[in-house]
Amino acid sequence: MAFDIAPLADAVLPAALPDLAEILHLTVQAGASVGFIQPFSPKEASEFWQTKIFPAVRSGDSVLFAAYLGNRIRGTVQLGLGLPPNQPHRADVAKLLVHPSARRSGLARALMAALETEARLRGKQLLVLDTRSGDPSQHLYENLGFQVAGEIPGFCRHPSEEIYEPTTYMFKHLS
Repeated sequence: MAFDIAPLADAVLPAALPDLAEILHLTVQAGASVGFIQPFSPKEASEFWQTKIFPAVRSGDSVLFAAYLGNRIRGTVQLGLGLPPNQPHRADVAKLLVHPSARRSGLARALMAALETEARLRGKQLLVLDTRSGDPSQHLYENLGFQVAGEIPGFCRHPSEEIYEPTTYMFKHLS
């Protein structure tokens, strides 16, 4: 699959909203632990982007990457920059999401490569993220050079069951 990855500018956010909402909604429906629990509607997915992420993009606190396959967004990840003054050297990785139809295509790796390139351009030396312990995403991050900092038991609720699962915190030093 050939895809193009680029940060989304403020002007294109409204046009990107349907694809972003679809990706988030389908990801949650598939059981991903990305901060939401079921039932989770397409409307709630749209509201998340509009009320939480788009303002952060507009303020410069976040860079939102989109991976296009043709004219449709099929993956996304965020580089979080809105950190306290004592942490100018680092950034957060958030919401690496790939549409189910585009999984296992290298899209997640490509999104992370674009994010790392941007982080380096901005002078960042450290990336930090968290993921549900044992998820395929943890293995992806480990293969990309992230190291486990630690695990917190019972950190987050499973998206469809009332059980609490551990989260693994990870980091990567950029050279």
